[in-house]
Amino acid sequence: MPSPFPGMDPYLEGHLWPDVHNSLAYLISVQLTPRLGEAYIVHLNSYIVEDTSPEEDVGIMYPDVELFRKVDSIKEPAEGYGENAITPETVVLPAIKPVEVHIPMVEVRDKKSNKLITAIEILSPVNKRRPGLQPYREKRLRLHRGGAHLIEIDLLRRGERPLAHPHLPKSHYLITLIRAGQGQTQVWAVDVKEPLPVIPIPLKAPDKDTFLALNKALKDLYEQRALDKSIDYSEAPPPPAFSEEEQKWMQGLIAGML
Repeated sequence: MPSPFPGMDPYLEGHLWPDVHNSLAYLISVQLTPRLGEAYIVHLNSYIVEDTSPEEDVGIMYPDVELFRKVDSIKEPAEGYGENAITPETVVLPAIKPVEVHIPMVEVRDKKSNKLITAIEILSPVNKRRPGLQPYREKRLRLHRGGAHLIEIDLLRRGERPLAHPHLPKSHYLITLIRAGQGQTQVWAVDVKEPLPVIPIPLKAPDKDTFLALNKALKDLYEQRALDKSIDYSEAPPPPAFSEEEQKWMQGLIAGML
């Protein structure tokens, strides 16, 4: 069954995101491979980021875990000292341990030299909040200085966008392209009511751009992974909350499939 949404399905921003992230990167690489000439290859790589604040995404990005243990004062009576018995604590909180997040990345490389031509980044929540935000911004700068084109696909509404610009359009989702050797950024601002765009994929000069049909990749992902079986559309989508008008629009879409 296809998604009821014309573009990005906000229900994918929750606990399904790690699966969506990896599968989307793979389908992007599959879509691009036959469009590139003999001079190029597509690699699907990944890098590891240590998430030192995983508690911010428990139940959203990460599977639900038992965060704390409530103390039962009946089963766990206060310790001795008579009238000065120690009062049982309210909860017992475990230590928050860093989580290793594997982030997939699609790379278009020169076949002969293996030089990176275009990097396609699908943002993870850890890329959009501190402390992971700053290292990611530094990585973007290194790619640009190294002469690579950078495509950034942000399909998560929560968090801070790595691209900081006073005139950045307000939208639910954002796709950007920073071409090597240029001091400007191409921006595709997309709302939940809109399909994802077809975007250019730059190659090395003098070769012309190829293209990526991002909405097709997402639709293929949804159907191939049968994601409708993993989503309860009777519940609200993951935070942040939509406006009242947007919620009514979504309810109309979902009513047709329930």
